[in-house]
Amino acid sequence: MNSSLSPVLSASRVSRSFAGKTILSDIDLDIRPAEIFGLLGPSGSGKTTLVKMLAGIDAPTTGQIRLLGTLLPKRSMLQQIGYMAQADALYNELTARENMEFFAALYGLRGKRRSVRIEETAGLVGLSEHLSKKAWQYSGGMKRRLSLAIALLHEPPVLLLDEPTVGIDPVLRRSIWAELRKLTGKGTTVVLTTHVMDEADKCDRLAMIRDGRILAEGSTAELLRQTDTDQIEDAFIKLGGAGQ
Repeated sequence: MNSSLSPVLSASRVSRSFAGKTILSDIDLDIRPAEIFGLLGPSGSGKTTLVKMLAGIDAPTTGQIRLLGTLLPKRSMLQQIGYMAQADALYNELTARENMEFFAALYGLRGKRRSVRIEETAGLVGLSEHLSKKAWQYSGGMKRRLSLAIALLHEPPVLLLDEPTVGIDPVLRRSIWAELRKLTGKGTTVVLTTHVMDEADKCDRLAMIRDGRILAEGSTAELLRQTDTDQIEDAFIKLGGAGQ
């Protein structure tokens, strides 16, 4: 990972307000090519709002967000992103395979390539034997796995994943992290939100967020040095992450 390269995703002085309430304030981020970048913070800290803006689904109240140099939101850039929302956006009356076929068509996947990618991504998340089940028959964890598979279908250069491993068992979570690392090795940039400290340790760099503001940004080692702590949880607390 080369820090001298132009950022894949950048946010400049970004703020977001709803009904007069400020959700995010003065967010500045430069997310580099082929890294796993984590947004770490408790529920209600603004992580999901930020990810939606990075995906071009929502627009900032003030400031700018750019993806691959292009100002967002811009519809044509959606093909460059694999987005996994915190709430699963699935059609419950369709089977898992039908859901994947629908989204694959939206991404422009056709014929043999579509079939191959459905099988590959279903295998990755452990759903190969459950593709004929309707989505409403899936448990919460299975729906999360299906949503992740859909986000991966078109092999986008940027993956934006909102709490991707919630409700997923530890063994499968490990394999998903291994796949994310493999993707970055091929050049994919991954941005994910989490409130789980051991997952934060797996990221190349982190932005710690609380109350809509970035407390600190850097690698785990940099954040530990900055706070003179031994664990990322202690660093978060010291920076104002709890009990403030």
